[in-house]
Amino acid sequence: MTAIQLRAATPALVRCAVVAAPLWAAVSLVQAAVRPGFDLTRYPLSMLSTGPDGWIQVLNFLVAGILTVIGGIGLRRVLTGWAPRLLAVNGVGMVAAGVFSMDPPEVTTLSWHSYGHMAAGAVAFAALIAACYVVARRFTRRRDKAASYVAGTALLVGDLWAMGGGAGGSLTLAVGAITAMLWMASVAARYAR
Repeated sequence: MTAIQLRAATPALVRCAVVAAPLWAAVSLVQAAVRPGFDLTRYPLSMLSTGPDGWIQVLNFLVAGILTVIGGIGLRRVLTGWAPRLLAVNGVGMVAAGVFSMDPPEVTTLSWHSYGHMAAGAVAFAALIAACYVVARRFTRRRDKAASYVAGTALLVGDLWAMGGGAGGSLTLAVGAITAMLWMASVAARYAR
């Protein structure tokens, strides 16, 4: 591939990161709204991977994760530093979270794939939080810097609250994750032009 072809392909790669977060959030939230018996204050969005329609959320994780990895690769061409790498790691974690599904809520002893899902989620969330903080340091305008810190902190607090068994922790985690994902998508949109 020539330098001109590489430059021409970069915006398309970066747009993958722009699309991944809203796609994942929309598919997840629509499922949460229409799935009978699903309560976002009690169950994490990952729990949508269980049951007869679980394949939808599995596919959602896989597609959004692959798009995020591709977007991170594209961002690496236009943005120096750790943020593109961290975004790609977040995407790899999402793919792994799709491969290793959670157990249904009625299961009392966690399976190996449920542990795999939790490990993948920990990697994905840690990378996304770090990406928000790394990007914050890059911005010079105060509101952009603040927005990036708020997005990363929303996910950090949401994750810690959910892992600590806080009331409504699944909802807090969903809000934090979606906030951080959408923020990074908006950052990618700046570089997709």
